[in-house]
Amino acid sequence: MLSNKRIQELELVMEFEKVEECFKEVSSWIESVGRKRLKETINLDDSLEMLLQAQKQFKEFDLVASEYCKRGQEALKKMNQWEDFSFVDVHSYRVKLQTYGDQLEEFCTQLDETRHRVCETVRLYEFFDKVREGICCTEEGVKS
Repeated sequence: MLSNKRIQELELVMEFEKVEECFKEVSSWIESVGRKRLKETINLDDSLEMLLQAQKQFKEFDLVASEYCKRGQEALKKMNQWEDFSFVDVHSYRVKLQTYGDQLEEFCTQLDETRHRVCETVRLYEFFDKVREGICCTEEGVKS
């Protein structure tokens, strides 16, 4: 039994090392690229044209960022099997996973919020553009 326990521990450690490598890559990208790009979208431009350009750039970033989020979430799912090994001492690994998981969840939530904000801002600017055009057309009709 002790031998089986040690083998399972070793298998889990090896699996954790694979997952940790994935998380290090995801975490590094989040810190060096992801958060920086999200901060850039905090102040959106004042014209519809510039806003549409920012939306296009954000969509390109969003595709890449969503892929990193997906990779991180898949890695976390792989480690859910650890819950079945309560007799194996994996506490230190769970702490690391929790840290990675928290970072990933926070970033993915910020990404979703930014995606929604950019979309809503574009919709609002498009609405105002239509209203402005309507007012201009009405004013021209009144002048004629």
